[in-house]
Amino acid sequence: MCSKLFNVSDNEAKYETLLHDLHLAVSLGIKRLLVYGDSLLVVQQVNKEWDINKDTMDAYVAEIRKLENKFSGLEIHHVNRNNNVGADVLSKLGSTREVVPPGVFVHELHHPSVKEQSQQATDTEAPATVREVLMIEEDWRTQFIDFIKEFKLPPHVDPKSAEAARIIRRSKGLDLVGDNLYKRSASGILMKCVTLEEGKDILREIHEGVCGNHIASRTLVGKAYRLGFFWPTAVSDAEDLVRRCPGC
Repeated sequence: MCSKLFNVSDNEAKYETLLHDLHLAVSLGIKRLLVYGDSLLVVQQVNKEWDINKDTMDAYVAEIRKLENKFSGLEIHHVNRNNNVGADVLSKLGSTREVVPPGVFVHELHHPSVKEQSQQATDTEAPATVREVLMIEEDWRTQFIDFIKEFKLPPHVDPKSAEAARIIRRSKGLDLVGDNLYKRSASGILMKCVTLEEGKDILREIHEGVCGNHIASRTLVGKAYRLGFFWPTAVSDAEDLVRRCPGC
């Protein structure tokens, strides 16, 4: 399942989930796929049954169209919410304090998958001279280390917010050994939590291998986990690495 760490409407969240699942299916080499969703609007818009009257939705559909030719057969069907209980339960885990069940992997989405047309136009019309800005990425582990050590939340997080609930819930699956943070796997093995940049380096080393062996993104993440490393963006990092590789 995927957890969205940015503000989206319910319909946008459904589109984000659909796009994530389609990208995952492509990375696994799946060629024929049946998709069932409980959002009638999303299903009908993707199937060209309903008009699209919002730029964001149009952008999402355009991204889905790009993925359609990756499949030899792709069908998207509507299912009543009452008949989609399993998916509904998983979707609510992201906003509760419940521990994620063993065998369920959470992929965190930190940014929307698409840009609105107005934003795209602004980007296109930007002046030719562009200043380079050094982005210092905050260590994702810090908030969990602080909470485990001192039950302290980041200054900008409201204790009653969904973000606070997410930090508290995810902290239950983490252990602090000395100054190092570890994630407990479903089998009870501790995986060392690394920075996002370190995680990308680990994926690159595995991907290249001693003989230049190239593998699928899902296999890539599995190897990283089996080596005992964890970071929250592993799946998307692996997908991006494989997508950019000329030999894959």
